[in-house]
Amino acid sequence: MCGIFGYFDRGRRPLGDDVLAGMARKLIHRGPDDEGIHHQRERGAAVGNRRLSIIDIQGGHQPFVSDDGMIAVVHNGEIYNFAELAAALRRDGVTLDTGSDTEVILRLYEREGIDFVSRLNGMFAIAIDDARDDAMYLVRDRIGVKPLYLADDGNRMVFGSEIKAILPATEIDRSLGAVDLEAIHHYLSFNYIPAPWTIWKEVRHVMPGTWMRFNRSGVESFTWWSLAEQRERDYRFDDWSAEFLSILDDATRIRLRADVPWGAFLSGGVDSSTIVALMARHVDRPVKTFCIGFADPAYDESAFASEAARRFGCDHTSEIAELNMLDRWPEVIHHLDQPHGDASFMPTLRVSELAAKHVKVVLTGDGGDELFAGYDKYPAYLSRTGVQALSADDFQRGYFDSISLFSPAAKQAMYQPDVAKRLQPVDSFTVAAKPWFDRAQHFDRVNQALYLDMQMLLPGNNLVKPDRMGMAVSIEARAPFLDWRMMEFAFRSRGNTKLRADDKKHWYKRAAAPLMGGDLAYRKKQMFTMPIGDWFRTSSYAWLAATLGDSPLVNRLFRPEVVESMLVRHRDGSANFTRELRALAALALWGEQALG
Repeated sequence: MCGIFGYFDRGRRPLGDDVLAGMARKLIHRGPDDEGIHHQRERGAAVGNRRLSIIDIQGGHQPFVSDDGMIAVVHNGEIYNFAELAAALRRDGVTLDTGSDTEVILRLYEREGIDFVSRLNGMFAIAIDDARDDAMYLVRDRIGVKPLYLADDGNRMVFGSEIKAILPATEIDRSLGAVDLEAIHHYLSFNYIPAPWTIWKEVRHVMPGTWMRFNRSGVESFTWWSLAEQRERDYRFDDWSAEFLSILDDATRIRLRADVPWGAFLSGGVDSSTIVALMARHVDRPVKTFCIGFADPAYDESAFASEAARRFGCDHTSEIAELNMLDRWPEVIHHLDQPHGDASFMPTLRVSELAAKHVKVVLTGDGGDELFAGYDKYPAYLSRTGVQALSADDFQRGYFDSISLFSPAAKQAMYQPDVAKRLQPVDSFTVAAKPWFDRAQHFDRVNQALYLDMQMLLPGNNLVKPDRMGMAVSIEARAPFLDWRMMEFAFRSRGNTKLRADDKKHWYKRAAAPLMGGDLAYRKKQMFTMPIGDWFRTSSYAWLAATLGDSPLVNRLFRPEVVESMLVRHRDGSANFTRELRALAALALWGEQALG
C-alpha cells in the first residue's frame, strides 16, 4: 500500500524537484515508511512513491527501474497472486532480485507489454514510465479499490493517489470558479461525486478497469476488464454454495500474504463474520479482530462482534467510542478531498485508529452487500407492485429516483437562479447512471440494480471509506469479496439467488450459516452510523445552522431561504432532512477547507 504521484509533460518542461517533493509530502500518511522518485528531467516525466511497507520490507523500495533504465514503475496496492506470477517468471528464466510484487509488475510489463494487467489479482493503481516509446501508462484495478486521479491540460498530465497531491503541480486556482458545478449537481443526486467527475473541473479519475496511455501527441484509454461481460446461468444451490465458498476461501487466503501484522474488522454482521471465519481456517494463531461500540444500544454492534470473535477464537479488541463524532468531520473531509454525505466515514476512521495500534493490514467485508443484495433499498424498490412489468427505461429511472438524495425538481428549487439556469439541462440519470444501465440490459433486474451500485457506489463512496480512513492512519484494507473471481461469479448468479421478497443475500446466508451459525448469518443488518439527524434537531442544530449559513460556497449555490426552511422543518419534526442536511454540511466543510 502506498501513495503514487508523477507527471508527463508533452513539451518536455520539467517540474521542479521541490514540486515533486511537495507532492510526496501530501501523501506521507499513505506511505510513512519510504519515498522514491524517478525523474527524467530531459523528457519532462517522473513517477514517485510514498511507501507503506507490507511485502518484502527491505527489498520493496519503489520506483522499480528496468536494468537498462528505460522503464520505471510505481504501484499503490497489493498484487495478491504475485507469488504465483513470480514463480512462473522464474520458470521462464526471468531473474527476480526481490520478493516485491512491484518487481513482478515490472518484469511482466517488460515481457508482455500493457496486456499483462489482466493477469493481476489484486487492488492496484500503477504508473509506468516507458522511455522506449516515450509514453506513460496509468492503470487502475478492476473495480476501483485503489484511487487514481489526474489533471491533463493538454500540455502536462499530473497524477496522484489523492487530489491533494495533484494540486501543487497544477495551475488550478482553487477558487469557486474552478469548482465543477456539474459534479455538485450529481453529488446532490448520489450523495457522493461519481467518477469520472471530481469537485474540481480539471481533475478526473482514471476509471476502474481502465488503462490510459499518455504520449507527445495525446492520450488513449482502454477498458481492459468489464463486469458486464458476464452472463447469468442457472445453478443448483449445492453447486452454487460450493463455488461461492471455494472462491471466497481462496480470495481470503491470498489476502493473508503480508510481512507485517494483520487482522480484520469484525462487526458481527454476516460479511465480516464470513471473512473472519475463513481467515481462521488458514492460520495457526488467533485472528486479531477490531470493533468499536457505542453506549447507545440502537447503534451498538459490539455484542454481536464479541459473539463472533468467541465463536472463531479471535484475539478481539473492542472499545466503546463517543457516539457524537462531529468534531472529527473536518478531519475526515481533509482526507477525502471532496464532499461525501455518508456519516459512516467517522466511525470507520475511529475503528481504523483502534486497529492501527496493533496491525498494519486489515481484511474487511466490503463488497458483500453490492454483490449479493444486502441493502434494504433493493427489496424496497424491487418488491414494489408493478416494478417487474415496467419498461427498461422506466425501471432504470425508477431505481435512480428511489436512491436519489434530491430529486431533479428539488435541486432546481434549491439552486440560486443563475446556477439553476446553468444546470437545468443536466440530467444526472441520463449523464451518470444510464450509461451503466445500458451495459447491463442482459442482466435480470436485481442484477441491473446491483451492477449500477458496483460501478458507481463502490468506487464513488463505499471503497473510498476504507481506503481514505485506513490510509489516514497508515493501515491497508483488503476486501476478499472484491476478488475478480468472486465479482464475476456473483454476476453469473441470477438475481433470485440473492433476493427473494425481503430475504436479502438469500443463498449467500444459507451457504455461510454453517461457518458461523444461524444467529449471526440471519441477524438483521445494522448500518454502521450515528444518529446525526437527532443531533441536527437538538445539540448540533446551532452548529449546523452556522456551518451552512456562514458558508460562501453554500450561499453561492443555494437559496438561503430554501436551506433555512429545511433546517427549521427538520428541527420541528415536520420533515426528516437528515441525509440532505448531511450532504450540505459536508459540502460546506469542504468549501471551508479548500476554498478558504
